[in-house]
Amino acid sequence: MSNSSSQAMLEVRGLEINYGHIEAVRGIDFTLNAGEVTALVGANGAGKSTTLLSLSGLVPKRRGKVLFEGEDITPLKPHQIVARGIVQVPEGRAILTTMTILENLELGAYRRGLKSAASELDYVLHLFPRLKERLSGLAGNLSGGEQQMLAIGRALMAKPRLLFLDEPSMGLAPIVVQEIFRALRAINGTGLTLFLVEQNVRQALKIAQHGYVLENGAMALTGTGRELLGHPRVLQAYLGG
Repeated sequence: MSNSSSQAMLEVRGLEINYGHIEAVRGIDFTLNAGEVTALVGANGAGKSTTLLSLSGLVPKRRGKVLFEGEDITPLKPHQIVARGIVQVPEGRAILTTMTILENLELGAYRRGLKSAASELDYVLHLFPRLKERLSGLAGNLSGGEQQMLAIGRALMAKPRLLFLDEPSMGLAPIVVQEIFRALRAINGTGLTLFLVEQNVRQALKIAQHGYVLENGAMALTGTGRELLGHPRVLQAYLGG
């Protein structure tokens, strides 16, 4: 599923995030290995999306350090983090509904220019044929699942080296969720490193080489995706076992 060499791409050490006086994330450590899918799972409100937003520079860190390929990126602003090749697919998709599908995809390549992103556009339209059929149509006319495909496609247009995905299955029908996760597996198959924040614990851990379980802002468990899928605590708390 991956050509991983188990080399650390992103290292997070002692990350603390506060909202006012509330500790949202409490001193967590984790590592993303190059070429792998890593999943951060847990219940709603556990601190998963907050963690991801903080890594993208969108939520301030109270303490902690973030290293990307050995470089300290903790103080960088969001656009500087994107310039390093770290791109986020936001929760809720955040597509521009009054623009066409092609215009939304073009926005993903704004830093590079569309001419240099021709091969990425070809790849996105191959990955999501439904977008190809409706390129000149308004993004607002897409279904929820198609909008999620567009959000992922827009991020791929930036030619990321590390892709963050915040709740990509949220609000989607089960058959569409399967389709999205098949696409994520295919994207990882090209060698792209994925960090997946997801409430759908079963789907996330099925495609992840490594997983972390976040509970009330603290790391509760870690292991391979397969180990966590069979862990009694995960089965009981998240998988109805």
